[in-house]
Amino acid sequence: MQRAALAAFVGALVFFGTGVFVHIPLQISAQQRDGAAPAGDSFAQLSDRFENVVSKVVPAVVSVEAVKPPKGNAGPKTKAQEESGSGVIVKSPVRAGHFVITNNHVVMHSKPEQITVQLFDGRVFRPAAVHSDPESDLAILAIDSPQALPTATLGNSDHARVGRWVLAIGSPFGLNQSVSHGIISARDRGQVTLGNTIRIKEFLQTDAAINPGSSGGPLVDLHGEVIGINTAIASHNGSNSGVAFSIPSNLVKRVMNQLLQQGAVQRGYLGMQLVLTFEAREALNLGLDRVRGALVEKVYPGTPASECGLQANDVILQVENISIRNENHLINLVSSLKPGQRIQLHVWRNRATTTLDATVGDWAKAQARFRTDE
Repeated sequence: MQRAALAAFVGALVFFGTGVFVHIPLQISAQQRDGAAPAGDSFAQLSDRFENVVSKVVPAVVSVEAVKPPKGNAGPKTKAQEESGSGVIVKSPVRAGHFVITNNHVVMHSKPEQITVQLFDGRVFRPAAVHSDPESDLAILAIDSPQALPTATLGNSDHARVGRWVLAIGSPFGLNQSVSHGIISARDRGQVTLGNTIRIKEFLQTDAAINPGSSGGPLVDLHGEVIGINTAIASHNGSNSGVAFSIPSNLVKRVMNQLLQQGAVQRGYLGMQLVLTFEAREALNLGLDRVRGALVEKVYPGTPASECGLQANDVILQVENISIRNENHLINLVSSLKPGQRIQLHVWRNRATTTLDATVGDWAKAQARFRTDE
């Protein structure tokens, strides 16, 4: 009897891709046998939602081809390299026109005349200008078109909660306008190595299938808004393994608008090294009741951190009125602050909280020194 009951229970459930059990009615209606979805059918509604989002965003997704000079000390007969990627057309509130957002590593070292942007309808453009920010791996391609181009909307990546459905659109392996789906797997991923110049500490992680050629394509929520730019995959063989990373749209907006408005991105810094993994035993040894904040491992002399009195083994719990979740959160927050801005740090030291006043430094002026120290 128990086995029969268990079999009946299993027969009424199916394991869906997100790890959610969804009830499937055992009785099939005549309407379903005829191929029509019953009213209120959640699967049909979700399918319709996907279809609506795709039809809304896909026209603004482009493929990007870039010709690059040979690497290193290649001989004169060595052929130039070609890089393929994806992008998405948007508008900016700081400058009129159409702009393609893509990854810097797709077009890096390529001149505008070496870059080709192909639209959904087959039209081809050369960018009028390329604005790049290697530290965020973002590039903005200005497109001059006498006609209006389809555009996508950059949404609020702070609303991208773990578990939410997302769609990834791009050109994996050269297959233009490919769409895959998944969920947001995690936020604020900072343990992603993409090269010495890239310093992103707030990736969105997704299990939507992303493969080579998808770089620069949009990660889209079910409102049809772009919440991320697909950038990297965690893989041993270079293909999708269910772990991919996207640059959050709020960072994309900040970088794009600063590049278009002032030609460069301003970043704040304090000048300290943080413990990459703040463990529970360290928190307990310092007198904290839980793991929270960012643990300072080293303070560099002659920096804002040193001048405000920060010390090794301090735990930064709060910046102004913002509670710090972890080291990546602190790095993201300080980076977004304007150089010269005065801030108040709430620090855990000697089993008590103390307050320090700091002035945010200019990372652009200090980066050469710190890269030499690394």
